[in-house]
Amino acid sequence: MEDLVIRDADVVDGTGAPSYRADVVVDGGRIVSIVKEAAAAGCQRPSAVRELDAGGLVLSPGFIDMHAHSDLALLRDPDHSAKAAQGVTLEVIGQDGLSYAPVDDRTLAEVRRAITGWNGSGDDIDFDWRSVGEYLDRLDRGIAVNAAYLIPQGTVRALAVGWEDREAGPAELDRMRQLVAEGLEQGAVGMSSGLTYTPGMYAKDAELTELCRVVASYGGYYCPHHRSYGAGALEAYEEMVALAREAGCALHLAHATMNFGVNKGRAPELLALLDDALAGGADLSLDTYPYTPGCTTLAALLPSWASEGGPEAVLRRLTDPGTAERIRHHMEVIGADGCHGVPVEWDTIEISGVTDPALAGYVGRTVLESARARGEEPWAVAHRLLVADRLGPTILQHVGHEENVRAIMRHRVHTGGSDGILQGAKPHPRAYGTFPHYLGHYVRELGVLSLEECVAHLTARPAARLRLPDRGVVREGYRADLVLFDPATVAAGSTYDRPRTLPAGIPYVLVDGRFVIDGGRRTDVLAGRSVRRTPV
Repeated sequence: MEDLVIRDADVVDGTGAPSYRADVVVDGGRIVSIVKEAAAAGCQRPSAVRELDAGGLVLSPGFIDMHAHSDLALLRDPDHSAKAAQGVTLEVIGQDGLSYAPVDDRTLAEVRRAITGWNGSGDDIDFDWRSVGEYLDRLDRGIAVNAAYLIPQGTVRALAVGWEDREAGPAELDRMRQLVAEGLEQGAVGMSSGLTYTPGMYAKDAELTELCRVVASYGGYYCPHHRSYGAGALEAYEEMVALAREAGCALHLAHATMNFGVNKGRAPELLALLDDALAGGADLSLDTYPYTPGCTTLAALLPSWASEGGPEAVLRRLTDPGTAERIRHHMEVIGADGCHGVPVEWDTIEISGVTDPALAGYVGRTVLESARARGEEPWAVAHRLLVADRLGPTILQHVGHEENVRAIMRHRVHTGGSDGILQGAKPHPRAYGTFPHYLGHYVRELGVLSLEECVAHLTARPAARLRLPDRGVVREGYRADLVLFDPATVAAGSTYDRPRTLPAGIPYVLVDGRFVIDGGRRTDVLAGRSVRRTPV
């Protein structure tokens, strides 16, 4: 007998086609049979070891998180309900140009320090890998959900060039090409950049283009966090489109937002730019999260000149009074490139997490609120946190616009990405709520997308970007990465006050045909593995 039959499910198959009623049979980790309208037709119905009555539930492909920061969480937390309970069955990690492979001992220590705010210190992790392939092998020992990996261009630059603001020499560029090629050969699906983060931001377009040529030769895609989401945002998008065109590389725009006051109501301009590129033959997609605030580290707002040389160099500059004053002036008056060219507005910067428990009183309050409570200037508070917590604080940045969020999510190349940082006492609720928030708030309550459209955005469309031949659609022969949810009740439980609350209305999630969520509860199943690039 087969492993499982899911009876009378309303199948939303990921293609955008209308839903249909069916029995879906799973065996050996794959969908082996779909019997449409079996009950109504009166035909003999399939049987299995387990029969699940899905009446009133939608069966869809598992959701694909196109922008995740679970690089260490997948290893640290086998439960990983933050994503599994949302119906996520695949995450794309290695984002924003900084992650933990490929590295040597020096670079690993530097990267761990630089992105402590994203992933924690890693003191509880055995870093028994150095290459991309070794990291993927580590994931293959068993994780909660599947994971694909992007080669982080900033980490590659740190390994070949260092953390200095200078052009790469010919030998260094050759070394970076080699590292990117090796990572792709070992299974990475593409390359990411963080062009407002050091050291990736120091790469000129010519350097990035050369690396993207390598990515294109392996059939991968380029995923940049580009140079600005504030002042100059449209120019930054244009830069990435032109770069990808020059390299002949597929392009996926990370967390494609239009933020800060200068971009209020300007999403149509971005969408027109994308439509022109698509009409010209660009292979282009994007992801967004369905919330207005962003999330990053407090140190990310610093100007690039202050961040040169890595974390220890940054701390030395912050502890020099004259240099610290220059940093303040650049951030508050000029507009640092780390803050997307916009003068920082401290009333929009909410501290979401710190690594030192002694600083916990700052969490959940904006920098301005803490400054007023202490009778200080906002920079004094921000400076204290950066130095005392050794660049560890994470922030929510309340700079988004709802009309932009809704307009972008409607676009035909849009996919979903949580950009969820799981660290800190009060992380962004998107880490625990992105996918049910799409389905509950933007589909059921607002009607911004139809259910079939939204599921396609979260499943088949990202699977196509990842060039996965057997995922993202409910179809015979495809892998049984599946989610069952109640369209009448599905909703994000996470809020800004209670960001780690799990969602409602998602009682069943399967990875490789095995239940990771069963009856609304996390099982002990670790069916996830690395999902490696399909050779061209």
